[in-house]
Amino acid sequence: MMTRNTGLIVLLLAVGTFLSLQPARAHCDTLDGPVVADARAALARGTVEPVLKWVTPENEQEVREAFTKTLAVRGLSPAAEELVDRYFFETLVRVHRAGEGAPYTGLKQAGTPMEPGVAEADQALAAGKLEPLVQMVTGVVSDGIAARYGHVMELKEHADDSVSAGREYVAAYVEYVHYVERLLEAAESAAGHDAPAAEAGGEGHH
Repeated sequence: MMTRNTGLIVLLLAVGTFLSLQPARAHCDTLDGPVVADARAALARGTVEPVLKWVTPENEQEVREAFTKTLAVRGLSPAAEELVDRYFFETLVRVHRAGEGAPYTGLKQAGTPMEPGVAEADQALAAGKLEPLVQMVTGVVSDGIAARYGHVMELKEHADDSVSAGREYVAAYVEYVHYVERLLEAAESAAGHDAPAAEAGGEGHH
């Protein structure tokens, strides 16, 4: 059982790592993601304000213009509404990702697989309960550290038995230290679409 302080440290490392795990592949570019959800709400209400938080000030005008054009056309027919709504969704997502320094590779279908933890992060916000998310993330990080630590300690006992045993120990030691180093770097860096990846999973990650 971890002490309260140890648990807090692991939590901070885990949250930093979780936020830095290549969010460019998160679900902001899917039809069931939060950006399109706000776009649907904006169109239903006839006001662009709900989506402006997703774009930078310098890109706001392009979104406003696309919204105005969409409203002007979508009432012509159901087919026209479907077409121009899609146009607005794609414009908004493209501009949003450009503002974050991420490439736009098209609007993904609803149900597109998300990065590990994204669904749980959204669920925590929807439910207003953080603890299940904390338990999941801290569990992954705690297990990752423990597995590497245990492996190094086992090999350390025989590191001086032979050159090959020593090299095996050194390889495990380097992986263990670099794993912890990556966790700390991720926890101390700002998360963003262009943040460097920092793996926090099991053996074989890099």
